Amino acid sequence: MANLSDQLLRSSKNGFDAKTQQKLCAHLTHNRFAAPAPTHAMAILRVGWILSRLLIIHRLPIYERENDQMLVNQTLDQLHRLRLNGMADAFAQQLQQPDTHALSFEERFALLVDRELTERQNRRLTRLLQLARLKQQACVEDIDYKHRRGLERSLMATLVTGDWIRAHHNLHLTGPTGTGKSWLACALGHQACRQGLSVRYERVPRLLDSLRIARGDGSFSKRLAQLAKTDLIVLDDFGLKAITQSERHDLLEIIEDRHATRSTLITSQLPIAHWHEYLGEPTVADALLDRLLHNSYKLELKGESMRKRQNP
Repeated sequence: MANLSDQLLRSSKNGFDAKTQQKLCAHLTHNRFAAPAPTHAMAILRVGWILSRLLIIHRLPIYERENDQMLVNQTLDQLHRLRLNGMADAFAQQLQQPDTHALSFEERFALLVDRELTERQNRRLTRLLQLARLKQQACVEDIDYKHRRGLERSLMATLVTGDWIRAHHNLHLTGPTGTGKSWLACALGHQACRQGLSVRYERVPRLLDSLRIARGDGSFSKRLAQLAKTDLIVLDDFGLKAITQSERHDLLEIIEDRHATRSTLITSQLPIAHWHEYLGEPTVADALLDRLLHNSYKLELKGESMRKRQNP
C-alpha cells in the first residue's frame, strides 16, 4: 500500500499517466474487488486521486478550490451512476468530517471500500429475506435452550454454520404441536439468508394447492424450476392433511429436482417412522423417503406446547 500512496502523491498535480493508471487499476482489481469493470476501477481511482490531492494541499479546508469542488461533484455523480452508492456516501462524509483529514490515504481509501462492501451485503440480505417470505421473525441468537424439548446445543451449533446447506444435506424437525418446529425452521432460514444463501418458506398444504393450480394454467414447469434453484426450501406442516395421488407425485418432483444439489428442511408432527404409511403409495413413498432421508439431520422435539407457557 505504501507504493500505491507514493504513486498517487507523485501524480496529484498533473493527474495519472497511462502506466500509473494501469498499475493502480490492476491493484484495485486484485486486492479490493472481485473482478470489477474497468469503469468501476477508474471511478475508484478518481476518488483516490482526490484524496491524495487533499492530503498534500497543506491541510487546507475542504472545497477551498473551485476546481476541486467540480472534480468532487463529477466523481460523486460517477460513483452513483456506477451504483457504488455506499462508496459515494462514505466519500461525501469524509469530505465533510475534518477528523478524517488526519488519516492516511490508505486508511481513508479502505474505509470507502469497506462501506461499499457493507452496503452491498445489507442490500443482498434485505432482498434474500423478502424472497424467503419466512413465516416468523426468528433468529438463532434467540433460541431457547432452557426448556427441555430435546434441543442439543452441539447439533444446533453445527446447523447454525450453514455447512449442511452448502453440502446439500437435509434437515427434519419433528415433534408435537407447539414445540417450536416452525420457529426453529424460520430461525435457520434467516441464518441462511445472512450467509448469502437463497431461502424459500412454504407450508406443504398451500404449496401442493398452488402446484395443482399451476398445472392448470401452464406454469407448473416454471414453478418447479424456481423451487429447484433455491438453496434451502422450508416445507412446513408436512403430513398435516391427507395427500392425494397427484400431490404425492408433485412432491416427488420437487424432492427429485433438489436431491444432492440443494437442501430441504421439513417440519412435521408425524414421527419419521410414520411418513411411509402417510404417503400411502409404496413405490412413490420409497422413492421420496430415500431421497429425503439420505444425508439428512434429524431433530425430534419433545415436551408440552411452548404456547401454553406464554399464556398468562
